Amino acid sequence: MYTLAPLPYAYEALEPHIDATTMQLHHDKHHQAYLDKLNAAVENHPELAALPIEALLKQLPAQVQTLPADIYAALRNHGGGYANHNLFWEILTPGGAKEPNGELAAAIATAFGDMAGLKTKLVDAATKQFGSGWAWLVVDEMGKLAVYSTPNQDSPLMQQHQPLLGIDVWEHAYYLKYQNRRPEYLEAVWQLLNWDVIAARYLTTR
Repeated sequence: MYTLAPLPYAYEALEPHIDATTMQLHHDKHHQAYLDKLNAAVENHPELAALPIEALLKQLPAQVQTLPADIYAALRNHGGGYANHNLFWEILTPGGAKEPNGELAAAIATAFGDMAGLKTKLVDAATKQFGSGWAWLVVDEMGKLAVYSTPNQDSPLMQQHQPLLGIDVWEHAYYLKYQNRRPEYLEAVWQLLNWDVIAARYLTTR
């Protein structure tokens, strides 16, 4: 069965950008709920429960015709939510590197021109995502960097893409502090990204 790791820093560690109450509710309630429903979905499917969550999501599209519809939907929604939030907590690190270097910096320059170009595309994808969802920087099936958004808790892993960073634009991620001001929240998240962590994730794809 899958487990919920403790938040790797104090609830208040991301203030003033993200408040402690939001972090506590987001991790302890929302993330926990995705985990609980994921575990309920795999309880009678030990072959699925034995897989790392990344492997489960990568193979999920091929199982759309073979899994019961309710199990497929639960794995997509709650498995995606579980994996997406695992990544989110990892890349939001107080005091982390503010820009990448090395191979990731070079790849960003090639794909987007510079960090400002990446930020523009990522914020645009997050702002224009209708309703709930995520904005992503990924390594695609060709080994190139790409930016896009996905609805709900859909994971890039289901497209065989490796997520490097994801920004949660569900309202529960920001509404207590920012209400309907999603662009302000996105600017706050940008200030919290730890590019050492993101760069390390990129190196695992090379």
